[in-house]
Amino acid sequence: MDEIFKQQVYEITRLIPKGRVSSYGAIAKAVGYPNHSRHVGKAMGGCPADVPAHRVISSSGTLSVPEFQKRLEAEGITVENFRIKNFKKLFWDPLEEL
Repeated sequence: MDEIFKQQVYEITRLIPKGRVSSYGAIAKAVGYPNHSRHVGKAMGGCPADVPAHRVISSSGTLSVPEFQKRLEAEGITVENFRIKNFKKLFWDPLEEL
């Protein structure tokens, strides 16, 4: 996974509005690599502090990192059993919203 890919992932992720979530797959598609959601996940692993990685979750609406629940709840997102409540309503698709 190259540095340019990571930077593109971070740029898109920084645009996710507070109180909204996106998925690894949606971010991958937005940077031109539709089948690379795992690579997006890996990039999130060591991302800079200003990248809101807690807003990127699985496409099923489930948190991949349970520790992110508090941060999401602080933004007004309800999480039940590690799933985002109203996921479809809160979902931010960079291809549609940018």
